Amino acid sequence: MDELGVAVVIEDDADVRNLLEGVLTQAGFEVHTAADGRAGVEVVRSKEANVVTLDIGLPDIDGFEVLRRIRHFSNAYVVMLTGRTEEPDLLSALNAGADDYIAKPFRPRELRARVAAMMRRPRHEVNAQKPVVPTWGAPPVPAAVPRPHDNAVLQHNGLTLNHRTRTVEVNGEPLGLTRSEFDLLHVLLRGGGAVCTRTDLVRAVRGEFYDQDSYISEADERAVEVHIGNLRRKLKEDPLSPRWLQTVRGVGYRLAPGRPAGKS
Repeated sequence: MDELGVAVVIEDDADVRNLLEGVLTQAGFEVHTAADGRAGVEVVRSKEANVVTLDIGLPDIDGFEVLRRIRHFSNAYVVMLTGRTEEPDLLSALNAGADDYIAKPFRPRELRARVAAMMRRPRHEVNAQKPVVPTWGAPPVPAAVPRPHDNAVLQHNGLTLNHRTRTVEVNGEPLGLTRSEFDLLHVLLRGGGAVCTRTDLVRAVRGEFYDQDSYISEADERAVEVHIGNLRRKLKEDPLSPRWLQTVRGVGYRLAPGRPAGKS
């Protein structure tokens, strides 16, 4: 097995499939490919993939169904490749368990950066293993590494987030969050009420320190809105009187003001 583990490419277009195979092989993965969804699921299962690139438009079953099947047995990092960036498609991909997505046509450098960013994030779910930290295409300091001034445990209005164990509780009850939902909540809690722009939150989800001139697409910002919506649903937020997440119209989001202990 190569240094970074196993990558599986599920893509029906031979040219794109060969490009992805080449990019991931050069990056240090052992790469396997499949031209349709059903075969892709079996390759992911048999090769115990660490990373999967998954096209949405496959000839037999679509990428959303492939992803749902993969998530029954695998915690691999999954990047969806799509020519569609409408919100319903993003919502379906994220809800099905995708870690990231890239719109076609894509740049090989961007794919490598996205995969590097995902692999710097720890997994604390079923079958989680300690991630291999890639050195290729990565900024020198990953966003997921705690700084000396970071507080491991953050609390606000009955919510407790432990950054080291990547767990969240609300009034003592555990709350199951996806990686992206956890990272967004962590950034907002650390902000202490300061406004986080959608661009800031895109970078938090990607886990990369992009420079200020990096391009952030509307699809990236819509994905953040989808994550925030899912987070609010899990927190059972009251839209008229939110306890944790406030929308700053036209800008982004911030933490809701603190409430006296015992007040709901």
